[in-house]
Amino acid sequence: MDHEVFTLHDFELQSGDVLPEARLAYKTYGELNANADNVVVLPTFYTGSHMRNEGFFGPGRAIDPVRHFVVSINMFGNGISSSPSNTPPPFDAASFPRITLYDNIRAQYRLLTEGLGVNRIALVTGWSMAGCQSFQWGAQYPDFVGAILPFCASAKTSEHNIVFLEGVKAALQADAVYADGSYSEPPIKGLKAFGRVYAGWAFSQTFYRQQMYRLKGFDSAEELLQDWERDHLDWDANDLLCKLWTWQQGDISANPLYRNDFKAALNAITADTIVIVCENDLYFRPEDNQLEIEHIIGGELRIYRSPWGHCVASPGNDPEFERYLDQAIRELLDQ
Repeated sequence: MDHEVFTLHDFELQSGDVLPEARLAYKTYGELNANADNVVVLPTFYTGSHMRNEGFFGPGRAIDPVRHFVVSINMFGNGISSSPSNTPPPFDAASFPRITLYDNIRAQYRLLTEGLGVNRIALVTGWSMAGCQSFQWGAQYPDFVGAILPFCASAKTSEHNIVFLEGVKAALQADAVYADGSYSEPPIKGLKAFGRVYAGWAFSQTFYRQQMYRLKGFDSAEELLQDWERDHLDWDANDLLCKLWTWQQGDISANPLYRNDFKAALNAITADTIVIVCENDLYFRPEDNQLEIEHIIGGELRIYRSPWGHCVASPGNDPEFERYLDQAIRELLDQ
């Protein structure tokens, strides 16, 4: 096993359900300093893991384990932390409880404070749903977080984003084998349809017009679609839908702290904040981030221009974005 597990006994969720043995999987890199405050937290993105987060840091990068104590934390539902696919009855498969970003960050806070002895986080950053968790950290524990840098993410999932997710969800659930989540074998057709539909949103129209999929080794858009089909066959359907629900409910104010007062939740973020969005991201739109940043005191929005769309941030796709991201991280960590 290449990761550690922090167990939260009788972990009560926002829904009121209690997971008797909630498991939070994580991996650390580097050493915690004497003040226990050189901490960089990297939550995971939608189909991410602690392994895939390794593309966002390394020797000589803005986040460097030589200087930072990097904590990469798998979100609930990703098949490594507690998920429909790995939780025993009565919370297995389709019976796995609803989990919010608020639940995820509360569990992560306990890992850091109770499990790792952290006094303060220097930075929380991440791509997509990991960026949504960065916003959540800033609002949920404002006195504990020095800086946040969400990229290709939002503090509240927009209605258009919710509708996009309804489309990929419907494609998966249309497979009769899915059986309302009580499948005895993987719903292959549904998983392939999920990946095929998703590929149309992950990259921009310009990406396809300019046949940029050739940069990834595909001779046609159809080859790219088939690759996305194969990739999603590696996922458990209930895990995908568990995280999808979490994503759809994303809202830093939907909790007892702010009682759905979104502006108050944004105003409560005291962390130094830079938000990066791709101009051609089809579901995390710059316009939504602009509305958010206006209520984060001292926050800055930076718009990166690239035809890669949402997938501009996937490690290896756009080396220039990597440099752009690292520069912004250095600015936050060097303050």
